[in-house]
Amino acid sequence: MRPVLETDRLILRRFTDADADALYDLHNDPAVTRLINGGRPIPRAVIVGETLPRFVASGFFAAIVRPTGEFAGWFHLRAPEGVPADELELGYRLHQRVWGRGYATEGSLALIDRAFTELGARRVFARTMTVNTRSRRVMTKCGLRHVRTFFEDWPETIEGSEQGDVEYELLRDDWRASRDTATA
Repeated sequence: MRPVLETDRLILRRFTDADADALYDLHNDPAVTRLINGGRPIPRAVIVGETLPRFVASGFFAAIVRPTGEFAGWFHLRAPEGVPADELELGYRLHQRVWGRGYATEGSLALIDRAFTELGARRVFARTMTVNTRSRRVMTKCGLRHVRTFFEDWPETIEGSEQGDVEYELLRDDWRASRDTATA
């Protein structure tokens, strides 16, 4: 399958039905999903029947480590429902075994560049739980800045949810200015 995007160490490609096992393993690692659903297992039928078809049909990318071919996790870059088409949400979920290697930052930076150079984005934003310091650090490394803390009603409370969620953003003009500074 032709990659959608390649970085120095990652290949980002569209999901296929053949990714069911890899996605199931990722979404059933309690360390990975602790701040998503409290680390509860997700049934295979949900992954195969709901999650994977949604990933195949929309802006989700399987992240593959070069040159080993290891499935590292996923990224997404898309305008969520109800958000203007020029405001793209960045997201990622990676296996615990690849944490701390810079893959989240590397993949995110590549998608941010694509958002502004090819997709006509005015704004890229990302959200996470306030307590998710690892994800917040990635957002900051990618040039996004904190714009708000907010509280939503979730069906189930998980550890840290009482501190709310945060949103970070990067505007096209700020992205352009940071690139101009870096090349000056």
